[in-house]
Amino acid sequence: MSSRENPSGICKNIPNLISSFVDTFVDYSVSGIFLPQDPSPQNEILQTRFDKPERLVAIGDLHGDLDKSREAFNIAGLIDSSDRWSGGSTMVVQVGDVLDKGGEELKILYFLEKLKREAERAGGKVLTMNGNHEIMNIEGDFRHVTKKGLEEFQVWADWYCLGNKMKTLCSGLDKPKDPYEGIPMSFPRVRADCFDGIRARIAALRPEGPIAKRFLTKNQTVAVVGDSVFVHGGLLAEHIEYGLERINEEVRGWINGLKGGRYAPVYCRGGNSLVWLRKFSEEMAHKCDCAALEHALSTIPGVKRMIMGHTIQDAGINGVCNDKAIRIDVGMSKGCSDGLPEVLEIRRDSGVRILTSNPLYKENPYSHLAPDSKTGLGLLVPVSGC
Repeated sequence: MSSRENPSGICKNIPNLISSFVDTFVDYSVSGIFLPQDPSPQNEILQTRFDKPERLVAIGDLHGDLDKSREAFNIAGLIDSSDRWSGGSTMVVQVGDVLDKGGEELKILYFLEKLKREAERAGGKVLTMNGNHEIMNIEGDFRHVTKKGLEEFQVWADWYCLGNKMKTLCSGLDKPKDPYEGIPMSFPRVRADCFDGIRARIAALRPEGPIAKRFLTKNQTVAVVGDSVFVHGGLLAEHIEYGLERINEEVRGWINGLKGGRYAPVYCRGGNSLVWLRKFSEEMAHKCDCAALEHALSTIPGVKRMIMGHTIQDAGINGVCNDKAIRIDVGMSKGCSDGLPEVLEIRRDSGVRILTSNPLYKENPYSHLAPDSKTGLGLLVPVSGC
């Protein structure tokens, strides 16, 4: 029977096509980006351990500054002039704290998602991680949110709700869930002109919220790549004993709204948690707890260094504890210290080096390395091992 005689074969997919069109319309209205099709299967198991790639690039905290985010990817040769992935098979790890302190948080989430999809098609990979500011926002802690950050989420909410209204016009689609369900109209000790932005931010980022579920559930909380372990704040032996895969799956489940209610698992809260720890990232090298670091690393077979963000390094990316802790948060966001973007590069054949936008090294971005040393960070900056 022809499709003309049996139109249901064609028409049965129309509601899904309409839904996809509306989602694309909303995405572009919010971000200015058309996302390519996602090559990853839905509900893919969150991977924790990865083989060492030929080239690995680590990028620190971005905090709502899209221009600096682009610059960080650009100095590593990862994007072209049109922000398309040009990194080939390179693997990138961004160690969290996309949210807060800037007004382009959503645009960065879309930017990273686009690069994830483009990199996957080119044989590369972009991993994103949860920082303490992702955890705080999912919990509804907005102490570091800017006025522009509230406005950006309010714009998102307006477009998202319009998209939901458009979907209700198609009888073949389920009624969309109200993103504002259960959220109060006002908040004590908060200015009235901030109510709408706060409501939008809660709706987007709370457990099972549309933005949290779509973007943040893809984040790792800890990742092992070859001989490096990545975490936003730091790992203690007790965290490793609990189980790295278990941590990733439990945090993902919490963000998906499957367990835990409003608050994150205990290992993501407090000064000794994975996303808040500063034992290995204190700028004063003598304050680093090298014994605790070495103990933690010794419990992960094959791992010789921990790479973290979280604590701004005014001197730039540096290593302490005989380069077993590498700190890569350079405070690049204008909402932090407006630092010059730097990223860490690890090549399988030539070790570790820093790529920088510092104009002092414009002619040779690697000239601040010791000329006779292709590996190690001990001589990169004036910070001695602790």
